[in-house]
Amino acid sequence: MIVLAIAITVLILLQQSRNSGLSGAIAGGADNFFGKNKARSADAKLARFTKILAVIFFIITLFATFFFAFMKGKLGIA
Repeated sequence: MIVLAIAITVLILLQQSRNSGLSGAIAGGADNFFGKNKARSADAKLARFTKILAVIFFIITLFATFFFAFMKGKLGIA
């Protein structure tokens, strides 16, 4: 989990900033949404890979939480 957390952090830091705050999110969102070859760019690949790693991290964290809670109850550890 630590490796995944570090990988997600690095991937987020590698991505370029697209907008400047809330005004950029409102005014400049159409430029990014309708851009040509968006799925093929390096930024899009980094964003997609970041999302995949975040979902994997979330699933592993949930699994670990339930697993250790189950083992704690099964072994009678307080």
